[in-house]
Amino acid sequence: MASSSRILVAVSTPWASDKLFMTVRDLADRLSATVVVAHVARPTEEDESADDTRQRGEQTLSTLTNRLIESNIPAEGLLLYGDDVARAILNAADAQAATLIVLGLSGKGRVARLLAGDIPQQITRAAHVPVLLFPPDWSGTI
Repeated sequence: MASSSRILVAVSTPWASDKLFMTVRDLADRLSATVVVAHVARPTEEDESADDTRQRGEQTLSTLTNRLIESNIPAEGLLLYGDDVARAILNAADAQAATLIVLGLSGKGRVARLLAGDIPQQITRAAHVPVLLFPPDWSGTI
């Protein structure tokens, strides 16, 4: 039987992908959900080319996607491009018919989020589906 629950998990780094694995696996298992792991690729100062950006994005996606698949959780990676990270994630959630968006919060303080733009807040305010936020020190299951 095909699952009607689709969880879009937005990850920013391989570390974030690794950190969310146990939680996402548990959540997807409990909901019998398919997981779409999304990463918004944006060039950084260290990047020498668009290829660097793509490779970093693919590594970030494969970290979580492959582990979920190995755990018998239906999962796929989705590499997105854009400067507006929140909008890219929201558009992907709509396009993928996500029933839940999952985000892991970084350890950034309130001031750093204000300066960089508070992506989780932007997503939470504009999403048409529930958004589940995990604090940076979360290491458990649901």
